[in-house]
Amino acid sequence: MLSDKVILITGAAGGIGRATALAAASEGAHVAVADVNFEDVQETASLVMQAGRGTALPLQADISLSTEVDRMVLAVITHFGRLDGAFNNAAIAQWQCGAASKKLGEISEDAFATIMRVNVTGTWLCMRAELDYMSRHGGGAIVNTSSISGLVGRSGSGAYSASKHAINGLTKTAAVEYAECNVRVNAICPGFIDTVFVKSSLATRGDALLASVPMHRLGQPDEVAEMAVWLLSDRARYVTGSLFGVDGGFMAG
Repeated sequence: MLSDKVILITGAAGGIGRATALAAASEGAHVAVADVNFEDVQETASLVMQAGRGTALPLQADISLSTEVDRMVLAVITHFGRLDGAFNNAAIAQWQCGAASKKLGEISEDAFATIMRVNVTGTWLCMRAELDYMSRHGGGAIVNTSSISGLVGRSGSGAYSASKHAINGLTKTAAVEYAECNVRVNAICPGFIDTVFVKSSLATRGDALLASVPMHRLGQPDEVAEMAVWLLSDRARYVTGSLFGVDGGFMAG
């Protein structure tokens, strides 16, 4: 599906990002994998190469900093000669800011600002650099990682939920603004996926969490990766501005 395409994946040190790098490469893509954690993103690149699934360029980048985002995108273009698609997957959760399960009125200003800086500003900075290049070079495809928390309100996830609602707005707006440039922009809204990202929720309310999922299990990172790869491919060439749930039926329940 991605034969000879150049795909940039952020948040690729593990979980959904790593799974998408492996899936994209297996479909013929050249992948650039980026994360603030360079040691683990190097491991992702090594796994791609060891699987004989094409080339992989590891990059270190803090997406909340415009200079690092611009440098990251330039590195991809310089190394591969172009950029055909991007999976903006990097994000942080409330538990990573010391605000696990806290209600909106209990979240510190610093924690709220950190979540917004990484999840919203960071995603926008990535989109800005990608859109600038793609709109001037014949088009491309962008997929953002949102969440079921970007579709509903969830107690104890107010700041995170706000950030993901914002990503949905960025996705839809960019899709409308850049359709004439042949750039497609969509978002995936994962449910409870078996990654370290959901460890806080599992620790505090694991049974209730699984009971809320009609399939009664966690999703696997590769199940989200399959959707990302399809959206990045030309098979989804008439799909833009849409939000896709990969949630085991959670939003239908």
